Amino acid sequence: MDLIDIGANLGHESFDHDLDAVLARAREAGVSRMVVTGASRAGSVRALELARAHPGLLWATAGVHPHHAVECTAEAIAELRALQAEPEVVAAGECGLDYHRDFSPRPAQRTAFERQLELAAETGLPVFLHQRDAHGDFMAILKDFEGRLGPLVVHCFTGTREECFDYLDQDWHIGITGWLCDERRGRHLREFVKDIPANRLMIETDAPYLLPRTVRPMPSHRRNEPMYLAHIVEELARDRGEPVATVAAATAATAEAFFRLPPAGNP
Repeated sequence: MDLIDIGANLGHESFDHDLDAVLARAREAGVSRMVVTGASRAGSVRALELARAHPGLLWATAGVHPHHAVECTAEAIAELRALQAEPEVVAAGECGLDYHRDFSPRPAQRTAFERQLELAAETGLPVFLHQRDAHGDFMAILKDFEGRLGPLVVHCFTGTREECFDYLDQDWHIGITGWLCDERRGRHLREFVKDIPANRLMIETDAPYLLPRTVRPMPSHRRNEPMYLAHIVEELARDRGEPVATVAAATAATAEAFFRLPPAGNP
């Protein structure tokens, strides 16, 4: 298989001691390319550093997650503008709204989101989006940018069928994670992932978060890592009623086109 993990938080401290081994296991599992998520000012710098250290294997995004919205100042936007000009940075974000945890005040989240979308309209990069329990405001803000943005992906999709098709109606992309494998919270996804067009569907681990609950044997440390993308694509293929190889090839082709990645093995 040739898999692309479109969202892995490899700058997380849990990978500091064994990142080379993590990347080796990913390659052995068929993951040929990974996009490292930049979700804060410091995290976006770290994502770029990792991408530069592993050309042809890792790329990066640069953005400020809604949890960190209060740090999205004018200075931060200037930093993101510089980062997004680097060739290893292939998307703007992670940005969006998260009303589930409200780690940042909602007005600050909306302001940070709008500022980052303005930047994305300027740079023309694809946009890596986050939305949780904020669908109405999320759609309203993005409507104000209609026709001004490049391709968009709602990463780590966990919402309803109606939300999914609201996004697909806009020709946006959907990122599916191991949430699909969670019998407590993700069972509803299994009912409609088959209806997502192949050219709008991508896969990701969101490592070190969201370890698929159906992985066997379950690792004692419970840390997710990119090698488990192979497990996610198997589960997704089963739910779509398609061969694993078909889903693997389609999601990789979609990710390659979305992020404008070179073929596997080429920096």
